[in-house]
Amino acid sequence: MTSILKSFMALYAAVLILAMGLGLLATFLSVKLTLQGFSTQVTGLILTAYFMGSVVGAFYCRHLIQRIGHIRSFSAFAVLATAMVMLHAATDSALAWALLRFFTGLSTIGLFMVIESWLNEGASPQTRGRVFSLYMVIYYLGSSGGQQLLNFGNVTGQTLFFVVGLLLLSCMIPVALTRVRHVSLPDVAPMGLKHIIKRAPLGLIGCFTAGLISSAFYTMGPVFCQKMNLSVAQLSSFMTITVLGGLVFQWPVGSISDRFDRSIVIPLLGVLFAIVSFVMILAAQNSFGFFMAIASLFGGLMFSIYPVAVARTHDMFEPKDVVTVSSALLLFQGIGSVIGPMASAAVIESLDSPQGFFVYFLIISVVSAGICFFLRQKEIAQIIPVEDQGDFMVMNHISPVALQIDLRREDPETVVENLSHQPGPAHHHPGQGHI
Repeated sequence: MTSILKSFMALYAAVLILAMGLGLLATFLSVKLTLQGFSTQVTGLILTAYFMGSVVGAFYCRHLIQRIGHIRSFSAFAVLATAMVMLHAATDSALAWALLRFFTGLSTIGLFMVIESWLNEGASPQTRGRVFSLYMVIYYLGSSGGQQLLNFGNVTGQTLFFVVGLLLLSCMIPVALTRVRHVSLPDVAPMGLKHIIKRAPLGLIGCFTAGLISSAFYTMGPVFCQKMNLSVAQLSSFMTITVLGGLVFQWPVGSISDRFDRSIVIPLLGVLFAIVSFVMILAAQNSFGFFMAIASLFGGLMFSIYPVAVARTHDMFEPKDVVTVSSALLLFQGIGSVIGPMASAAVIESLDSPQGFFVYFLIISVVSAGICFFLRQKEIAQIIPVEDQGDFMVMNHISPVALQIDLRREDPETVVENLSHQPGPAHHHPGQGHI
């Protein structure tokens, strides 16, 4: 592990700083929009633009990266993202903020594509699993740490925009000082979407569900806290604990998904998430400490759906098909991410209660689990023997490159070695969900 840290220290440092900036930005914007008197529905529409930009960027940023190289592309994306953040402070127009969020999402996905393709190219087959697991751990830590930065500025002022801008510019420093040869992004083959849907419906439903819930959490979570009259410190604690819960739970959930049929693990995760979402409604009326304890479980289940769905989809295809299948996963997750903020905002407004936030999660998880159980019962979803399943990898939906990592391409002995060296829970797009 020490050698991996040494080899990729610059990239890991850039990820940590970048994730802190984006984590702070997402929460701060939600709070800012609420304080400025925008309705929940308008807030959802504005923040949805980020995910639209991410989807567009995922398919088009690769051309720029391939043409001018990784370091210059990273610098260009970082400067664009910084400019978009700074411009938020210059206007209160809802339309302008939506446009700024769109280009922030586009530039952000470009940044993560650079980092992930760099890691993919630089890691050997023997270390790739550990390299990406550590990368995801650092991203989760940075994202959760960014939530705490909300306490270091006045949310009614503009200072935090400059803090985010400083972080986005600072992430360029370790990358700019790195000496590395030009690396290539994996080629994306045309995808036969109809074939992929027929072959792996559970995985695609899981990715779509993950997009629906994670984007809703990052955009409407701070809105819920504001409507519940929580303090800024309590709001940042809720966001932090939920994200960290998502990190810690990936190891036990991953272990379970490696030992049992994933076609049953995915809907069971949905059932458990529905139960916890209901408990969150009750917990919000109790002590803040109890609410935080349940929030960690809520985040753990929410952020575990995506990697299990990705692993299930990879189980259904040969390693040579990973790049093609990843495009479909990205598409379904992206569509869910675009719908999530608007749909959750609509539920909150229709119920005229902040508890509509968790009612939304309850509805989505019940419907998703029901569809998955139905497909499995009707034998539309193929059951794969446990011994033939691929290995679970700690993951979040950041860029399409990470989706293209399939440990089945390694030798069996290497896979066992990688799993035995996975970092422990002591160490979260965006979590798309990153934000």
